[in-house]
Amino acid sequence: MVFSSIIFLLLFLPITLVIYYLVGKPFRNFFLLLASLCFYAWGEGAYLLLMLASIVLNYIVGLFLSRANTQQSRRMYLVTGVILNLSIFGFFKYANWLVDILAGIIPNLTATDILASPIHLPIGISFFTFQAMSYIIDVYRNETDSQKNPFHLGLYIASFPQLIAGPIVRYNQVADQIIHRKHSFTLFASGVERFVIGLSKKVIIANPMAAMADRIFAVDYTQLSPELAWLGVVCYTLQIYFDFSGYSDMAIGLGRMFGFNFPENFNYPYISRSIQEFWRRWHISLSGWFRDYLYFPLGGNRGSSAKTYRNLLIVFILCGLWHGASWNFLFWGLFHGVFLVLERKILSKWLKSCSRIIGHFYFIFVLLNSWVFFRIEDISKVMDYLKAMYFMAENPSSPVNLGIQIQIDSFFVFILVIGILFSTPILKTAKDALNSLFTTFTIDTSSPSMYCTAQIIKILAIFSMLYISLSFLTVNSYNPFIYFRF
Repeated sequence: MVFSSIIFLLLFLPITLVIYYLVGKPFRNFFLLLASLCFYAWGEGAYLLLMLASIVLNYIVGLFLSRANTQQSRRMYLVTGVILNLSIFGFFKYANWLVDILAGIIPNLTATDILASPIHLPIGISFFTFQAMSYIIDVYRNETDSQKNPFHLGLYIASFPQLIAGPIVRYNQVADQIIHRKHSFTLFASGVERFVIGLSKKVIIANPMAAMADRIFAVDYTQLSPELAWLGVVCYTLQIYFDFSGYSDMAIGLGRMFGFNFPENFNYPYISRSIQEFWRRWHISLSGWFRDYLYFPLGGNRGSSAKTYRNLLIVFILCGLWHGASWNFLFWGLFHGVFLVLERKILSKWLKSCSRIIGHFYFIFVLLNSWVFFRIEDISKVMDYLKAMYFMAENPSSPVNLGIQIQIDSFFVFILVIGILFSTPILKTAKDALNSLFTTFTIDTSSPSMYCTAQIIKILAIFSMLYISLSFLTVNSYNPFIYFRF
């Protein structure tokens, strides 16, 4: 079940909200945990047992850590917990890939000789495993107390608003909220607004961009013209941003509806001027996780330059593999790691001295090329696509291009322009300017009429976006979500 599905929007969410606010305060956490487990079981069935195993495992490890009397025993419990978490995660995430590698190395061996059938990748395992590990690591570091109530820890790990695709919430960010969170109409209303904005980003922008990207990436790359190759990667670039940031917005909005304040996960990453800045703005909860739980423990930038570069490459290779079990994700992570090293070692002075526009074009150029590795699993086909982008396709004048060009209508162009504009803070800037104008006018005239007018306009805009999104979902079943793969 995805947030942008009719069954979630018109059935699961309304029922869950009504029951949540009808039950007494002492039962809300238990009900929300039960609803979250039902949400996960809806799509994953028996793999709900894996989720429950993760909750029990990390609950027990947390208790052992809090009761251990020596640093040696605490370290032993932590290492055991991390190994068990990574073993479960690694088995489901990487077993199929490793089997394929072995089958390619050992003569006369096929994947089915090792595994009778491919291992299913449980949805959201990358996210809830990292959340669980951050909990036991923070308990070990004495940055948070262990949770004695298993239902409270279960709610932290399994909470459905951010279960499938984050943001990756640290336990100490919500520990107090789990027990003492406060509900208000203002917080609930802001949650609805944020959810509808995220839904609109997903349905109105990401889905049309995904449809065009899928059509372009589905053809023979040796026949792609350069303009269509670039259009394909631009569409995918917008798709993955509005898809993922839209889902994060919906998660944050849902959290507010239930009284939680989840951390932000995106901060207009496409306005960056370097890959370094991009990772401060893109998937903030993941980059922060790797920074605090891997980069810093490796030594961060406290040692020599060579060690810093080594640490960056290790982190981003693992970041790539976190996203998927295939060579293209490894190369994608390495690609970003190499550019982070280059920006520190060679490009640092140039990036500081060049104009904002030049720095931005440098970043966009590098990013667009990197998304090709992310989108195409077959490395040889990645090279074919890159050749098409740089006027080196074998037969770029093939009629196959005409079939795609015919589908580039005015609606697509409109959504493409909207996507490019809304990937910048233009809407936020306009909103802040209007709020400032209304506030100033209200203060100057001592009249609330302008404020009420602004609120009515906002409500109408939110309902309009919700109506358009539901209309899109009703007439079009095409509703992919990239991060379900992770």
